[in-house]
Amino acid sequence: MNRIKTAVIGVGHLGRHHAGWYSSLKESELIGVYDSDRDKCCRVAEEFGVIPFESQSQAYAKINAVSVAVPTGSHFKVAAEFIKRGIHCLVEKPITATEAEARELIALAGKQGVIRTVGHIERFNPAVQALKDYEISPRFIEAHRLAAFDPRGADVAVVFDLMIHDIELSLHMVDSRVKRIEAAAVAVISGTVDIANARLTFDNGAVANLTASRISLRPMRKLRIFQKSGYFSLDLAEKRADIYRLADCASGEEAGMRIPLGKSGHEILYSKAGAKDDDALAAELSSFLNAVQHGTAPEVTAEDAAEALRVAAAIEAIGVNGVVE
Repeated sequence: MNRIKTAVIGVGHLGRHHAGWYSSLKESELIGVYDSDRDKCCRVAEEFGVIPFESQSQAYAKINAVSVAVPTGSHFKVAAEFIKRGIHCLVEKPITATEAEARELIALAGKQGVIRTVGHIERFNPAVQALKDYEISPRFIEAHRLAAFDPRGADVAVVFDLMIHDIELSLHMVDSRVKRIEAAAVAVISGTVDIANARLTFDNGAVANLTASRISLRPMRKLRIFQKSGYFSLDLAEKRADIYRLADCASGEEAGMRIPLGKSGHEILYSKAGAKDDDALAAELSSFLNAVQHGTAPEVTAEDAAEALRVAAAIEAIGVNGVVE
């Protein structure tokens, strides 16, 4: 099958990585890159031996698929121009600045019949991918996503910069509508929220407790899932999943270490999964290109991303104003 002609719009820290993978993935032929910073655009284009587009419009007639990695406030405007021209589009997270923009972008993409997906990269983390081998039915999720302060992301609240990853994962795993949101959020050293905690209660009774901070001394990206059949502990930074399942709920062929569960008379089956060397961005872009090639739904849909944005916006508002939704 012919390679898909690709481009990247916005080649800052993350966009440059998109360009690097598009230049090496077998499904892709990277044609060019564009950035409003001309020097940066030319440097990245030279690094990968492609065209430094003088404007994003120069790419329209030359490509089939694009990654949009510009600042969030420009996601809608930039992505819409490509979608209008029938170009398949991956937009970095969050999908847009507002839910209204997200819904408009989804409608436009549906009308044009193009593949649209959003860079919720943790879906492709090897630790998360390992859970595909198991039935996931969470009753309680706990997530901690902590980082040191970096001015690069401080123009938006930590809810949209960091917590939104765990919001999207929780929505995906629970697969139920959020019924109630409780939150607390504080701006400490920037002009936007730097630390936040949210408790989401879903229609099916499941609960997710999410904490995100960008003023922490030690980084952490951990997510724990509790359900009737067992417990999954994901270290997203290490790309590792520790899996604890009641042996009664496992099939006879499943491998793992059997551990007595106290005096209960039951056993826990423990195993590890994940792959430290697997790159989540490479997997994300390959999934996007595969959807383009075969005309199938992407793993992360724009609708998934729009719902994560809706919940994130509610968390920020509730956290700042001290109300409950």
